[in-house]
Amino acid sequence: MTKPAEPTCSECGQLDCYHQRGNPPAFCVGKKTAPEVVEEVAERYRGDGPDAVLARASAEVEGTYYGKLNRVEETLAFARRIGAHRIGIATCVGLIEEARLFATILRRGGFDPQTVLCKIGGLDKTEIGVPDAHKIKPGGFEACCNPVLQAVALNAKKTDLNVLIGLCVGHDALFYKHSDAPVTTLITKDRVLGHNPAAALYTAKSYGKRVLDEDRLKDL
Repeated sequence: MTKPAEPTCSECGQLDCYHQRGNPPAFCVGKKTAPEVVEEVAERYRGDGPDAVLARASAEVEGTYYGKLNRVEETLAFARRIGAHRIGIATCVGLIEEARLFATILRRGGFDPQTVLCKIGGLDKTEIGVPDAHKIKPGGFEACCNPVLQAVALNAKKTDLNVLIGLCVGHDALFYKHSDAPVTTLITKDRVLGHNPAAALYTAKSYGKRVLDEDRLKDL
């Protein structure tokens, strides 16, 4: 395994920021961060600012329901604690049934769900410069995902919190970038692993060894 020239948290064995044993490695990212920067960030979590509200709500849900709630339930608990009522759902067309069920759950929980599908706008992929050969099925209309318009549509609805359901890698990044409301993810898309991308890591040293094949990875 290639060692990095500049180690970071993934190379740390002490995890001193978590355990507080007083033995951080020399390359500790936290210790190498200027104290005034650490304090400046900590200050954002204090008071009644938006970052403070989100941070404390997250900690309360974690501490109160640790190991007791699934992520669907945690999302509702978090939304309630930040005072969110109108919840945006940015969903992939391939998970529209899951989005419909989640919307029902939100309504039963007293929230106002607003769902926007990834194919909103109906733009053919060639209209944004994608070669026809790069379509899943070349030769015909194939709508491109439109995460920026999803975000714009939900911004117009003035949602208090947006929830992602299965947006593609990269499309999710665009949605995060353009959403006015805070965003949390309910389902992360993985077409091969049944939307459980962590399975690639769990099986990396057994059935899924291909994810450690350097030559293959460099060709992706």
